[in-house]
Amino acid sequence: MSAQDTLILIPARMASTRLPGKPLADLGGRPMIVEVARRSAAAQIGRVVVATDDEDVRKAVENAGFAVVMTRPDHASGSDRIFEALGHVDPDGRATRIVNVQGDLPTIDPALIRAAVDLIDDPMVDIGTLTAEITDPHERTNPNVVKVIGSPVAPRRLRALYFSRATAPHGEGPLFHHIGLYAYRRAALERFVALPPSPLESREKLEQLRALEAGMRIDVAIVDTVPLGVDTPEDLDKARAFLARETSLTGTPS
Repeated sequence: MSAQDTLILIPARMASTRLPGKPLADLGGRPMIVEVARRSAAAQIGRVVVATDDEDVRKAVENAGFAVVMTRPDHASGSDRIFEALGHVDPDGRATRIVNVQGDLPTIDPALIRAAVDLIDDPMVDIGTLTAEITDPHERTNPNVVKVIGSPVAPRRLRALYFSRATAPHGEGPLFHHIGLYAYRRAALERFVALPPSPLESREKLEQLRALEAGMRIDVAIVDTVPLGVDTPEDLDKARAFLARETSLTGTPS
């Protein structure tokens, strides 16, 4: 696969209730959505495009030199938004691997993006995603920390059997914190967005269960760190502190 086969799409919407205007939140002089685009580009696996329904986000992304496409404001999920964007930016179907990088992951390591994409080099895998072993005891029972239940298929790689907000699986052994970044085969994304919400998806409020219930294969790379997702003002402060430390150590964000 070449970089022309891969498209990184970053959904961004302004309608966050806990952190209004989140995509344009300032992080060391750079809007958060631009920081995510910059780190996605650093993965060097393909073209990066932001998908948004907001004119201010569009201007900020274009001013930073990144591609952006306007999408409808009524999408129920980021998956739906990137699928619309895919039709706009690649109508001829040249990209066969589509990566959904959430727009609120400003500390994402570019290597993690590459790790997710590597999973779908296996022709049996429809979707690739990421996880890290839980080390904080409080996360084991926190329903906001989604757990991956999977069967090992290779060193540092699982085949997902289920995702849950519950503490699972039961018994002794590690638990794994799901990281919501997805690499899709294009055909898998097309199939996924055409499916109706599934029963377990609706119950757990976890979109990826729709794919599993439809018999799609999701493999999961085990990585060492969980990137900070920014959902609250407190998260934003943590992200600013992280980037400030990064800059002090390297002279520029990595």
